[in-house]
Amino acid sequence: MATALVMGNMIGSGVFLLPADLAGFGWNAVLGWALTIAGSLCLAFIISRMTLAMPDEGGAAGFVAKAFGPVPGFLVGWAYWVSIWTTIATLAVAAISALSYSVPLLDIHGTSATLVLLWLVTLINLRGARTAGGFQTVTLAIKLVPLVAVIILIALVLADKGTAVVAPFPAEGLSAVAVNGAATLTLWAMLGFESASVANDKVENPARTVPRATLAGTAAVGLIYMITCSGIALMLPAAKVSGSAAPFAVFVSEYWAAGPAVLISLFVAVSAIGALNGWILMQGVLPASLAKRGMLPSWIGHETGRGVPARALIIASLISSAFILLNADKSTGKLFTLMATLSTSATLWLYLACAVAALRFRIAIPIAVLGLIYSLWAIWGAKLDVSAMSFILMIIGLPFYWIARLRRSDFRLRRR
Repeated sequence: MATALVMGNMIGSGVFLLPADLAGFGWNAVLGWALTIAGSLCLAFIISRMTLAMPDEGGAAGFVAKAFGPVPGFLVGWAYWVSIWTTIATLAVAAISALSYSVPLLDIHGTSATLVLLWLVTLINLRGARTAGGFQTVTLAIKLVPLVAVIILIALVLADKGTAVVAPFPAEGLSAVAVNGAATLTLWAMLGFESASVANDKVENPARTVPRATLAGTAAVGLIYMITCSGIALMLPAAKVSGSAAPFAVFVSEYWAAGPAVLISLFVAVSAIGALNGWILMQGVLPASLAKRGMLPSWIGHETGRGVPARALIIASLISSAFILLNADKSTGKLFTLMATLSTSATLWLYLACAVAALRFRIAIPIAVLGLIYSLWAIWGAKLDVSAMSFILMIIGLPFYWIARLRRSDFRLRRR
């Protein structure tokens, strides 16, 4: 289930559209994938080693807090929580959008349907981590079907027609600018490999389970992404793929059978719903973990008899619902897109902090150095102005931290 959480959170709806974005990069995208996967594995390895060394620290934010104090730990934890709100809103919208291909009525009542889906999945999580984990495992199995099918199809086509169907390697070689642009796009698809570490309070034997799930999930997803996206982008004309809203369907139609768009859309919907489930689990356990460490008001971390941080879960789902309602107003669409980009880029600060924390603890130093270099490169590639604005999002959470600390101090004084 922990591996399913990692892979399920990484495989959302975006991968099914990514070949369209990468088609224009050609072979540059292949190297971009290689760099992104290598960097992600370095960071995943760092998080895994720190989980082994400090299994009771509550994941990445806890590692940073132990290394540099509670304020830096809270800041990266808060920024990560903000990123989850808009990730959930985006996934819920994507799921309903994909389902509307086969159920047009959903397109008419898109906002209402999106909110209903969000709260149905929230109810699944309110039943407990094991129920949510079981649902994650089932949806992961389903969402892997089109990805595995495309991998098999790529192998069959190459075995039959050889490399003639693959775009030739550019005579002028690869471009550093193009590789960086492609790597920036592929980075967003790899976000989420830290999921098992963040949710380690809900994992049995986290010191053994979390590192295995993190590394295995990251490697498996990276390999699947690289093969499918590169195969589609290089085996079809760039103009045909880049203008498509369903590149997987175009590839299957070209090399197998026509008319798979509806079937592909159903798989995309299941993929988005599975990722939605995993991120909703995360949006509950993360603030609860921060509350237990006195970084957020203690009442947020209250758990039910089933061990569910219900208050944190409901509050976060309410915030995500607000983002969905905000997006329903077309005049605020650009604002929503900007906020989604900012909050996603905020995750990079968590990765950077984890790499520095590993160096502070002298854990896996060579890999930590590589992870630090990759994080800085990714922040630069995501554009410094966006990264600077995402840094501001972290600062906004400080009043909540101070309120929690003041209440904790008052409580201690009363006990004396």
